Amino acid sequence: MTEPGDGDAPADLQLTSAEWSMWQAFRNGSTCDLHIGDPARDDPHGQHLWGPERRVRARVVALLLLDGPPPQPGRVAALQLTGAYITDTLDVAGGTIKPFVELRDCRFEAEVVLPESHFTTLRLVNCAIPRLEAARLHTEGDLHLPRCVVQSGVRLTDAQIGTDLMLNQTIVHKDRQGRSVMADGLTVAQDLQAEMMESYGELSLRGATIGVSLSLRGSRLCNPFGRRALNAPQLTVERTLYLTAAGLANSPFSSSATPPYGIGQTPSRGTRVQRFECEGGMRLDDGRFGDAVDFENARFIMESDQELSLRRIQTPELRFLGERPQRGRVILSGARVVNLIDKSASWPGLGGLWMAGFAYETLIPRGHFPLALRLQWVAAATPEYAPEPYEMLAASLRSTGEDADAREVLLAKQRRRRETLPLAAKLWGILQDWTVAYGYRPGRAAVWMAVLWAIGTLYFSTSPPPPLKAGEAPPWNPYLYSLDLLLPVIDLNQGAAWKPGGTSQWVAAVLILAGWVLATTVAAGASRLLRRQ
Repeated sequence: MTEPGDGDAPADLQLTSAEWSMWQAFRNGSTCDLHIGDPARDDPHGQHLWGPERRVRARVVALLLLDGPPPQPGRVAALQLTGAYITDTLDVAGGTIKPFVELRDCRFEAEVVLPESHFTTLRLVNCAIPRLEAARLHTEGDLHLPRCVVQSGVRLTDAQIGTDLMLNQTIVHKDRQGRSVMADGLTVAQDLQAEMMESYGELSLRGATIGVSLSLRGSRLCNPFGRRALNAPQLTVERTLYLTAAGLANSPFSSSATPPYGIGQTPSRGTRVQRFECEGGMRLDDGRFGDAVDFENARFIMESDQELSLRRIQTPELRFLGERPQRGRVILSGARVVNLIDKSASWPGLGGLWMAGFAYETLIPRGHFPLALRLQWVAAATPEYAPEPYEMLAASLRSTGEDADAREVLLAKQRRRRETLPLAAKLWGILQDWTVAYGYRPGRAAVWMAVLWAIGTLYFSTSPPPPLKAGEAPPWNPYLYSLDLLLPVIDLNQGAAWKPGGTSQWVAAVLILAGWVLATTVAAGASRLLRRQ
């Protein structure tokens, strides 16, 4: 282009006044502001046409970025452009851009093409962009796209962001493949913030790696006619995934300055909020989350064939505190969680929850979540009998010292299992349940033993049987005789000394049979207690 040290533009460029202002601002490291001062006409997303006084050619912008003039002495070159209409296609694919770049309130006539390019920091703030093509983009610093409106998708496949990626309040419409953001294999060294974002299409983050946290607070993901609104299997987030509400009062975006860290933390009580909403399925299968996955206040709007899939995720904490999905399924099969923080109103009903192989250590209910509702939660996850959810719930209750509740859960498991048995086994199970609750309530056996002992004693007091051998029988004692019949192992030298007949024989047989049933059930219950099962 020009000779070294010569900061003038080549004559064949024939710069317009807007381009000349941009050129000089680049050399000074200052901002070239092409606003006209009317907020309605300065809105890049509005309907007003922008005249030639605001137009700069994409080839001039590319020349500044790739091979710009030297800065003025004592200044650092930077492209800071506000309120411009950039014509044609801005294409710097494969280029290395060293200056700081911030384009604010700009309109792009055609797509922005950045594949395999290298930036230090790139900020596109509140811009109207037909499409952003940036596969394998590499930045040493931030990539900021807050408040932008992208009409035909963003591609960040295999991009590497050196610090933060910001998509706060960005609106992205789908491309021809139905995807709004295609960011498979994306690597972000620090935070990915997409708070209060609107995505119309599939947001794809397959195999992405986030160095700190991923925040979708207050965002709306909408893909009702596709399979998923968020498709992020094998996602790795070193800290927390936030799918929660965002506060609307005093938002940092109320000013024109670009905030360094986005909208902020989960809003406090009393703050007007915008909840996270997902219209369509969500897939987080095989994800790894270092601190937590947080669904507090989230809303899921799904069709019957769509899923909130958390298969095989691993995280120290799952906060399932959103609104109950009315349709679709929540899948937790194979997931591994240390703390499960939930509330009864968040879980779907019968057939809407699958959690075979779901492992958790500690249950931390939020609000009223008694054992009866917890058992309904397990039943909803097992339309067909499966023992694992019951055993996992019992193990969690035992770990917190709630042994009585753990036994109630295992009793409920036996009752569900009984429904799958043949008729004879089912009847035997009903008898065990009615008498001693499958051994989980051994105190019932003592009550039944006492009742049968009293009945036997009363009967044999009025109808004593004759001795087996005259003169050899011990003194008659109906109390000891009835007790000897009931106890299957202990011999009190009474049962074999007498010979009941007729009705007495049937009464004795019933006592012997009942004694064996009660004794074996009590023994099974005692073994469970000793094994804390």
